[in-house]
This record gives sequence, C-alpha cells and structure tokens, in this order.
Amino acid sequence: MTSSNPRNEALFDRARRLMPGGVNSPVRAFGSVGGTPRFMVSAKGPYLTDADGKEYVDLVCSWGPALLGHAHPAVLEAVHAAVDRGLSFGASTPDEANLAAIVQERVPAVERLRMVSTGTEATMTAVRLARGFTGRNLIIKFAGCYHGHLDGLLAAAGSGLATLALPGSAGVTEATAAETLVLPYNDLTAVKEAFAVHGPNIAAVITEAAPANMGVVTPAEGFNLGLSQITREHGALLIVDEVLTGFRTGYSGYWGLTGGAPDAENPWTPDLLTFGKVIGGGMPTAALGGRADVMDYLAPTGPVYQAGTLSGNPVAMAAGVATLTHATRDVYSFIDVRSLELSSAVSNALDSAGVDHSIQFAGNLFSVAFGTSANGVHNYADAQAQEAFRYAPFFHSMLESGVYLPPSVFEAWFLSAAHDDAAMNRIYDALPAAAMAAAAAQG
Repeated sequence: MTSSNPRNEALFDRARRLMPGGVNSPVRAFGSVGGTPRFMVSAKGPYLTDADGKEYVDLVCSWGPALLGHAHPAVLEAVHAAVDRGLSFGASTPDEANLAAIVQERVPAVERLRMVSTGTEATMTAVRLARGFTGRNLIIKFAGCYHGHLDGLLAAAGSGLATLALPGSAGVTEATAAETLVLPYNDLTAVKEAFAVHGPNIAAVITEAAPANMGVVTPAEGFNLGLSQITREHGALLIVDEVLTGFRTGYSGYWGLTGGAPDAENPWTPDLLTFGKVIGGGMPTAALGGRADVMDYLAPTGPVYQAGTLSGNPVAMAAGVATLTHATRDVYSFIDVRSLELSSAVSNALDSAGVDHSIQFAGNLFSVAFGTSANGVHNYADAQAQEAFRYAPFFHSMLESGVYLPPSVFEAWFLSAAHDDAAMNRIYDALPAAAMAAAAAQG
C-alpha cells in the first residue's frame, strides 16, 4: 500500500537516526497519539503546509506565538528590517526597552523586566531570584503545572511529562527535588498547611496563571487571590507563570482578566511574572518581571546573577514589538468570539456522537477532557483520570481532514486573528467524523 505521507515518513526516519526520538521537543514525536509526525515546511495565516504538500488549518499556532496568524506582514517586515541591520551584537539595542515598555503598559505589575531566551530560563531565573531575595530555599509548585524543564520544577509536571506519563525526570537529584513541595492544584487548604509547617523556609509559590499543560484548568474562584494573600502573610513571593497565557488570553494576559482587571472585585498582584511565546512573536524570546525591589536584586544592581549572550536579541525584539503593537484589543475580541464558536461546535459534535466530555476554559484557551462531564477537571488527578484513549482517534480523524490539533490531550487549543470563516468552516466540517471516531475508541 502506498503511503500518503512518504516525505514525512522519510524525514522522521532520518531524524530518528540523528536526534533523540527524532525531535527537539518531546510532544512533537506524536508519542501519545501515534503515527508519523508532520514535518512543516511553511505557514501562512491560519494554515500550515507539511513536507508532502498537505495543507492544515492550524490549531496549535506554534503553541501560542502565532496570535496574529502565521507570517503576518507587519511582523515579517519588522523582522526583515532587523535582519538587514545584523543578527546579534552582544550589546544593548533600543528595541529591548521598547518591548519592555509595551509589556509594562499592558501589565502594570511589571515594574522592571529582564529579557531572556526561553520560558524555562525565565522561570529558572524567577525561582533563583525569589530564593536570593528571601534568603529561603523551598518552592511550592502544583501538580500538573509545567514551568519548563528546570530540575526543581519537573516533579509532577504537566505538558510533555503528562503526555509521557512520567512522574518526573531522570537526572534530577533527590536533593534538588527535596527543595520543591508539590501540592494539588486549586487546594488552598493544602497551601495553608504547607506554610504552617514550612513557612519560614518557603521562598515562593509558583503557579501557572491558568494551567494549560494538563489540558486547560480554570483556577477556582479566589484561588490566585488566596495564594497572593498567603504568600504576603508569610513573607514569601508569588510567581505567576504566564509563559503560555501571557498576551495570549487577553491584552494583559490572564492576570489582566482576573486580579489585574480594572473592575476586579478582589484585585491581587503577583510579585513576579514570567512571559514567553507571544512576547517574541514566534522568535525565541521570554522574560521575567515584577516588583522593582525584587527585580533589582538581579545583577548588575543586585547579588542574584543571570546573564545570556542572546538575551534581548535584536531580531526577536523586533518580532515581539511588532506582534504586541498589532495585537490590539479588537484582535483579542475577535479571537475570544472564535474560541467560543469553536468550543461550542466541538461540544455539540461530541454530544451528537454520545461522547461524554467537558470543555475546560481559560480566557480564549480551551481543551477537551473526555469522560469528565460529571465533575469537570479541577486538578492533575482529574486530568489524568479522563478517558484519554479517545483523543488519538479524534486527533487522527481531524488530521486526515486537514486540521492540525495539539498532538496530546494534555494541551490547549489555540486560535489566531487569521482564522477566518473559510478556515473555521473546514474545522466544523471535520468535527462529526472525529467525534464518531472518539465514540468508537476502546480503552
């Protein structure tokens, strides 16, 4: 039988001989859904094109950065102009401060900002900074929240670790793991009990603003506010990870939709925030920011060291400035509407096929959790208990119909400002068959 993806298969075979698993980030290997990963060669607007020339409506959007759609003209123009000036100088550039000013305008909790290159580097630096500022060692994180592959934060992480069903990672020492307290998400009682026992030694609590790496999980009413109050009471810091949600779920990220909203009933403010993905517009850029007195503990003004040869890379800064400049409030309103339309269509198709499920939301991000209609998903245990076996046939049916979903049930779905009616109709047309495939799946 002739393969319908010969070029993708050949590329994957070659990649596996050259790289671990044939990939440079585990979820790309299709480990949880099976089959041959697609090797993408181009992207435009809401579409991807693979090595075999097949076009897909993209619902991954580079895991968030393609907020405006792929190859947005203004972003490309800014990047091309930056490339013409030089790729990297090893010195400061004007756009570093320009991007920092945009972030500060959108997120007033950011009084100072430090540019880095990856989300992992941002969270790693935030944790080191919290320890340096407080003089304490312990960090609280929540099961299912993913903060990059920092040793001390891989315990009970989501993202690829959830996909691969790994409890942590080899190579993380017991001593490092012992400095992290892992608690169930959405459980303030557990947080209070941890502080009652370990309070004087806890440097910080780190949490995703809204988890999106065990599937999307909505923070319970008052959960993030409660974390802010508890950490402040005990002299610890609250680190809010917006690497995924920042400038994706709204103009000011998820904090801007909740604690930082002008009309918030119970406003709260984190001490530190981390950003990535959208902030670089598709280029490898991330950042951490927050209270001036805490951030000024970073070198060269303070004793906590952090450096990076490519931090604030001029091409990446240009992409970030262009992306955030064109990501207007109208863009977010458009994506919000599209997200509601699509999530409703997915739910209706699954209902028609008799597939038990719930839709989990965080702003305009959402995910599907199979077999969870009774109680939804509120923590990592709920996410792991779902009927995940239904996702692979659902995924492959959509893929064959020309719709590229996240290749793991433990990931969020992403839309962009480029998802026009034509793109949306292609998704809608593919849903009934995918829902039937999920219904027929056997665990």
